[in-house]
Amino acid sequence: MGELTRLVRETVRAEAGLRNLWVEGEVGQVSISAAGHCYFTLKDERAQLRCVTFRDDRRVMAFEPRTGLRIVVHGRLDVFEQQGAYQLYVDMLQPAGFGDLALRLEALKARLAAEGLFDPAARKQLPARPRVVGVATSRSGAVLHDIFQVLRRRWPLVRVVFSPCLVQGDGAPASIIAALRRLERWQDPQSGATVDVVLLARGGGSLEDLWPFNEESVVRAVASHNRPIVVGVGHETDLTLAEFAADVRAATPSVAAELVVPSRSDELAALRRLRDRLDAGASRGVAGARVGLKAEERALERVRPSAVLAAERERVGLLLERATRAVGGRFSSDRARLQRAEDRLPALIRGRLARARVGFDAGRAALTALSPYATLERGYAIVRTPEGGVVREAMVHGPGSELSVRVARGELDVRVERVRDSPGG
Repeated sequence: MGELTRLVRETVRAEAGLRNLWVEGEVGQVSISAAGHCYFTLKDERAQLRCVTFRDDRRVMAFEPRTGLRIVVHGRLDVFEQQGAYQLYVDMLQPAGFGDLALRLEALKARLAAEGLFDPAARKQLPARPRVVGVATSRSGAVLHDIFQVLRRRWPLVRVVFSPCLVQGDGAPASIIAALRRLERWQDPQSGATVDVVLLARGGGSLEDLWPFNEESVVRAVASHNRPIVVGVGHETDLTLAEFAADVRAATPSVAAELVVPSRSDELAALRRLRDRLDAGASRGVAGARVGLKAEERALERVRPSAVLAAERERVGLLLERATRAVGGRFSSDRARLQRAEDRLPALIRGRLARARVGFDAGRAALTALSPYATLERGYAIVRTPEGGVVREAMVHGPGSELSVRVARGELDVRVERVRDSPGG
């Protein structure tokens, strides 16, 4: 079986005409795998063909196949050995009868992608718990009701600001842009709060019905919006350029509403888990403290505090007695040394006084010999001016000068009558 299947596969691959096929048919059953690949069948009155579109190819396609839609696909035929089946690997598809519109869509998509409008790195992060959600969609229809139901169920705390717009027809592109701009400018007059995240949505439809969400002006308005924006258009297989430009693409409007707010049940479950962890941590801490307390209690019971206290009291008494004996011995020794010093003190004092008296007498004799007053005793005198200066030259002081004359006992105030120069002077 394996060899035969491999032979068929190699034969199919060798046929050049099967590598570049265009096939038209009606879409049968459609399924999306967990890996993101799209599996569907094409059929006509005579046969059906299994088709697959890989996830990476799906991302660049303007739309996806839906059951009952007649489309034209491009791809290559190959054999899937594990199932022994041949299938068409699709890399391009477009609605039958709308070839020009599909080609226009592909061209616009390629041009905007080259400008970087679809760059994943430019996408803004959605807030975890938005306070205000802006919704831009049609006032009529089930989409608005479904969005409100989902938001109310998942996160009742959120505030919804509705910005109505047309989602189909010639005036829809301008209306969608105006609705997005209103949400950019909205601000609560009391709190000053602004919109945290925007949801742009509409229900399903044909390529022509969804075309306003492929208009270049709408795509650029979505890409340049100053708030994170989620776009959910139509069914899971519907895909528009506005969704490529959004920060998050949702499969349906209801899914878009689920993406912009957290789940109340999930948040409550998370809080319960945190509470349980906190309770467990507190219980462990209390249990650990209780174990330590029990260990201390057992240790105290073994030691018997009364016995410890008695032993310490006895030890303190011994230390006090030892200290008393040491202080008493030191006091007796100091007193004996003091008594011996008192017995020797008079002799030491008398000896030092005698030596001091001898020195004093010698000094007094020397001072007496050198003192000018000793000279005065021999009949000499000291003459001073009124200012206290000693007179050494007579010629300096003329007649009438007042002087003071100090003799051995007493002092004379005199006035100069005549000045004579001494013979050697």
